[in-house]
Amino acid sequence: MAKALDLEEQEQLDQIKHFWKTWGNLISGVLIVVLGGFTAWNGYQYWQRDQASKAAVLFDEVERAVTANDLARVERSLADMKDKFGGTHYAHQAALLAAKTLQTKDKADAARAALKWVVDGAPDPAYRDIARLRLSALMLDSGAHDEALAQLSAPFAPAMTGLAADLRGDVWHAKGQKADALAAYTSAWEKLADSPDYRRLVQAKLNALGVDPNAASSSGSPQ
Repeated sequence: MAKALDLEEQEQLDQIKHFWKTWGNLISGVLIVVLGGFTAWNGYQYWQRDQASKAAVLFDEVERAVTANDLARVERSLADMKDKFGGTHYAHQAALLAAKTLQTKDKADAARAALKWVVDGAPDPAYRDIARLRLSALMLDSGAHDEALAQLSAPFAPAMTGLAADLRGDVWHAKGQKADALAAYTSAWEKLADSPDYRRLVQAKLNALGVDPNAASSSGSPQ
């Protein structure tokens, strides 16, 4: 009986040896790939957390520079942020924050450069939309009307379409093209129904051009 069991065990052992000889290299390769991928994924997650933590510290430095109205420090901190952590959300938030300060301190070129960087590279569409609106406003102020319209021509997120239409109206009005301005302001007035304060500003622009959007809306409604 013992010999029978020994033979059976030997046969099973031979089968295992044959299986491993046939498939062992493949199984080992698969395990190496799986374990390597798991290790790489964990490493990437750690790297991302580490980058975000360091970027947050540098963002705080940009905020402190802005609060102190230290323009040289603002520009230096933003340059460091873009160089070291340019792919993070913190970097694009910092650029938007810095651009606002640079604009108020009559450094329009630096502000435009910061906003253009966000427009061209921010992974978050909301940041890109905000940057495009503010960049277009700067272009309008400098008389670069066609460039402003080019920035405003691309699609915006639904929440931003009313603001973009209003700004397009400002650009067309500055170019002296009343019909285009009226069309843009009317579109903005319609899209800003959920923003009554801003809508009143757009309505004032329409009134100044001789149009009452409330009256036009009432006359167009079914009886």
